Amino acid sequence: MTSPPGGSDVPLGSGDSGSSAELRPIVCTRCGARADTPPLTWTCSMENGTRHYFCDTCARENLRAIEARLDPAWW
Repeated sequence: MTSPPGGSDVPLGSGDSGSSAELRPIVCTRCGARADTPPLTWTCSMENGTRHYFCDTCARENLRAIEARLDPAWW
């Protein structure tokens, strides 16, 4: 996962440091694949203030569309 400068890399459902909150599985926005933690090969996209995760297969198949939506601050 990558974040823009000053951004946070905390996965959805991970809570604050030391939090005892129950972790939620990460779900691919396109195909619904699930993972307990975000795998290194998955892509995280921030859209309208909401994180969206894409599995490696969906990210690979839609890379150009994902890059086209990046804010100029990312470049």
